[in-house]
Amino acid sequence: MSSLYEKLGGQAAVSAAVEVFYEKVLSDPKINHYFANLDMVAQRKKQILFMTYAFGGPHQYEGKDMREAHKKLKGLNEDHFNAVALHLKETLIELQIPADLIEQVLGIVGSTKNDVLQKESPVLNQI
Repeated sequence: MSSLYEKLGGQAAVSAAVEVFYEKVLSDPKINHYFANLDMVAQRKKQILFMTYAFGGPHQYEGKDMREAHKKLKGLNEDHFNAVALHLKETLIELQIPADLIEQVLGIVGSTKNDVLQKESPVLNQI
């Protein structure tokens, strides 16, 4: 059974997606300030490693978890998260990724929202 990573096209596809994605993100004045002081070469490499890992690829991601990686981003809110997700969706459409795979990718991205936005998990609130 192929992983999502393989269905997307493997390393070449993930690398291409990250490049197009960051072009969109860095040109968006609603969110580009969050990336202003980052080493974008290093950021792209981390994103490729994370996406490879998250989509079932062969590499092990050893970076910070989503909560820790976004902890210092002051004022980050749902509108910012949604803008990033939309840029990813637009990127995948532009790269002609099939709709069912885009939905899988967005499902994985959506599962990180509480951590990215430093919110409690709904499950934890029910315990």
